Amino acid sequence: MIGKKINEIKLGDVSVYSRTVTETDVVLFGGVTGDLNSAHFNEEYAKKTFFKGRIVHGMLTASYFSTIFGTQLPGAGTIYLGQDLKFTKPVRFNDTITASAKVIEIKEEKNIVVFETIAKNQNDEVVVTGKATVMPPK
Repeated sequence: MIGKKINEIKLGDVSVYSRTVTETDVVLFGGVTGDLNSAHFNEEYAKKTFFKGRIVHGMLTASYFSTIFGTQLPGAGTIYLGQDLKFTKPVRFNDTITASAKVIEIKEEKNIVVFETIAKNQNDEVVVTGKATVMPPK
């Protein structure tokens, strides 16, 4: 199944993905990326930091935008070209994160779509914002 082509995408289209972040997610992400920062893995160390406890990798949270683009909007065959990110609040273990991507610009002649990206926790607090550029399938 191929994702939406550029002529099937409209300004304002939105897609959402939610997931509760588990200890396993963090361990697997750290293992795959090599990011074994103590802020993610050592509670005693993390208690002494600005965050007062362990936090989830920011890029793990941001990867939920990739899930949207590759599986929902535009979907299979999409090429992720770029992403600007701002991490606004830490994500904690067992937070439920809802990532959303909203179409804010369509460059039909270049086959490019620009999205506003926002991720919020279960308390409706923004944890990540940004803007993504993708190329939908042809």
